[in-house]
Amino acid sequence: MYTTTRDDLRATLDEIREAGLFKPERVISTPQSASVAVTGGDASGDVLNFCANNYLGLADHPEVVAAAKDALDRWGYGMASVRFICGTQEIHKELEQRLSTFLGQEDTILYSSCFDANGGVFETLLGAEDAVISDALNHASIIDGIRLSKARRLRYANRDLAELEARLKESQDARRRMIVTDGVFSMDGYVAPLAEICDLADRYDALVMVDDSHAVGFVGPGGRGTPELHGVMDRVDIITGTLGKALGGASGGYVAARAEIVALLRQRSRPYLFSNSLAPVIAAASIKVLDLLESAGELRERLRANTALFRTKMTEAGFDILAGDHPIAPVMIGDATEAGRMAELLLERGVYVIGFSYPVVPMGKARIRVQLSAAHSTADVERAVAAFVEARAALHG
Repeated sequence: MYTTTRDDLRATLDEIREAGLFKPERVISTPQSASVAVTGGDASGDVLNFCANNYLGLADHPEVVAAAKDALDRWGYGMASVRFICGTQEIHKELEQRLSTFLGQEDTILYSSCFDANGGVFETLLGAEDAVISDALNHASIIDGIRLSKARRLRYANRDLAELEARLKESQDARRRMIVTDGVFSMDGYVAPLAEICDLADRYDALVMVDDSHAVGFVGPGGRGTPELHGVMDRVDIITGTLGKALGGASGGYVAARAEIVALLRQRSRPYLFSNSLAPVIAAASIKVLDLLESAGELRERLRANTALFRTKMTEAGFDILAGDHPIAPVMIGDATEAGRMAELLLERGVYVIGFSYPVVPMGKARIRVQLSAAHSTADVERAVAAFVEARAALHG
């Protein structure tokens, strides 16, 4: 039986390669940092890393690493259980309390990833008599989570408030309505207009949920994310996020929300009930990250400066970068094959980036998503810009 299946799969893989959409996985032989060593291929060696979500450079921070080592001795390696059986340690409750305080929410529940967090919200809170209204560019985990629920599904164009209001009017017969949006859209670096979204939610009696994975830790005056940036921390009902980006970069996710919402998720959310507890070493290291965030103003300012420098220099060099001031800086290429080749040429010149193409982004909108970090120096940023200029000349020369 597998012979036929194998041939079909090989044909599909060949089609992906021929379309320039194949996604190779490069192997790194060092800790995640601003500079990493890549093994295998013609570009082996140390390269500047401009594609990690390591916004504040904390993935290899010595205090975070030390906290993880200490946690191994005190709490062990893994829980071998889900939370409600025998998988809850004091360290898990402490992290949940710290996240609640940091994000200005009543309670927090931990998941093994933000993908799981988003997968566990909608089915638990919404039924067939409810409606969920989702931004068209929301993350795949939100899309998949909504599919798991029986709620009526409506979409509005990215950040289009008029269309959002139209969807709210269409769904006024629903028992419960939820507006869901990314705080920052991961492929574009665009920031959601949360103040206006909350105004519409108040007008039409809807809940607001924000996935703030690409904001918590560095967006807003205190790094508390897009709700803080827009002054609506007390108006957002549900915040989902990850521990795997600015907050240390390991893994794990959370839902921070109203107390009753979190209480019901603990009883009904399938990814929470049927997945092993977050490893205690990650919980302990994440608490240390939250300690560091209290005095991370200099890191956030360095990230802002690096972002502004890269965006300015690349624009001056004639590259098409989507507007904004977020450290996600998409360099638009268009053609998938050309984006992949551009990334290869950059790696040969010591800059590690990735070309993004369909289905991660829309067909014909291939790009190289550059991600700035506080760990980068000014010289690193200028070297990256120079490499882009050289790679473009090699590609079109």
